[in-house]
Amino acid sequence: MSSTLVIRDVHLAYDDAQNARKVFDVVLQDGRVARILDASEREHHGQEDNGAVKIIDVEGKGLLIPSLCHAHIHLDKCFLLDRCELVKGDFSEALEVTSRAKAAFSSDTADMYARGQRLIVESVAAGVTRMRAHVEVDTIVQNACLDAALRLKHDYKNCCDVEISLFAQDPLFPSPSSLQPGDNYTLLEKAATSQHISSIGSAPYVEPTASQAKSNIRLILDLAHAHSLHADFHLDYTLDASSEPLIWFLLSDLRARVRTGRWHAGARVCVGHATRLTLFSPAEWSRYAHEVAEDRLPVTLAGLPQSDVYMMGRALAPVPRSTLDVVRLARAHGVGAALAVNNVANAFTPQGPPDPLALCPLGVALFQAGTKAACAALLRSVTTIARVATGNASPSSLFPQVGDVADFVVLHDNPSVQDAACNPCYDRTTIKNGRVVARRRGHVELHPH
Repeated sequence: MSSTLVIRDVHLAYDDAQNARKVFDVVLQDGRVARILDASEREHHGQEDNGAVKIIDVEGKGLLIPSLCHAHIHLDKCFLLDRCELVKGDFSEALEVTSRAKAAFSSDTADMYARGQRLIVESVAAGVTRMRAHVEVDTIVQNACLDAALRLKHDYKNCCDVEISLFAQDPLFPSPSSLQPGDNYTLLEKAATSQHISSIGSAPYVEPTASQAKSNIRLILDLAHAHSLHADFHLDYTLDASSEPLIWFLLSDLRARVRTGRWHAGARVCVGHATRLTLFSPAEWSRYAHEVAEDRLPVTLAGLPQSDVYMMGRALAPVPRSTLDVVRLARAHGVGAALAVNNVANAFTPQGPPDPLALCPLGVALFQAGTKAACAALLRSVTTIARVATGNASPSSLFPQVGDVADFVVLHDNPSVQDAACNPCYDRTTIKNGRVVARRRGHVELHPH
């Protein structure tokens, strides 16, 4: 049966001020955008709310944008803070306490499923309909995280595309002298044959040596190509200016693969963290932009500000803004970078909700970016660019176009792009494939006397 949903009297995220001030009726039919109409001319195209046509009346107060996307989030390590005692709060401690918590994952799969379920539900309520969900595969958890993620992907397929990414947090090489990868790689290699996964990745910086970190990158790219997967790296997670930026090695290796037919068309590489790149000079950023554009390398950077700023630069004075400035990268170098939540309530990131839109006001402050153009760049980083990072290039703009897949979020109390980025409202409606999948409403009782 044909289904129609009309979003009435809503602002759209147009770049020009005249259209941005107007309100529109957006007609969604059978999972696509069918029509976009000036609301002032409604008498000529009226829609009645009946069994076949549903109407969301935004009353001219809210904004319609593409649904949010988690470009990078850990499904298995969320909501662990209550079982991870923090003394120093640094990265080495986070690895240690999380490893201890992981030891219980295999024996308590119900808990892992419940934590992942909470993450998905809260994300969808915030406006997320797509996520790259990292799940670890190693000698500690075996396939327990993957199995839970596959169940969650199936159970929530109608409201969120849970794109599973196999992730090796621990080293693939067991010791500095190892010439061949060990058991962690063997398990990852076997898991890569599983159905219903979309990407595979690692954290090369945890390897014992720089040479092994480069081998880690090669091994992951080999597995991605062999199984037609995207690749996703936690890379260059340091502020040590003397360390070699491995992004150059990654670009060089990927370029050779693209030129020799050893990389599938449509497969992308996402690079998360990349805090070492915040030390780049303008010339180095120009080099990066040139190398990616020259060979059309399918690479997207993803800044993870809640984690990066919390963890990085603790021993430096002053403590830097140690995360990718997506606004400046877009403006100065034409580099589109995503922003992502990464972790929720664990030792790596104890603070912040699973709401990508919450990263926008953080970005306004971190990047000193409150102009209308900057706010639009921030919104793109958690919507359209985040989708590109996960291998999905639709939609291509903040405002809807006829024929687009009807995945949106209505921000009921944000009438403009600038308002949405600076002060995201709580009341939201999440739409996937032209169907309402979540409504989030706040309720306040005020008793002044």
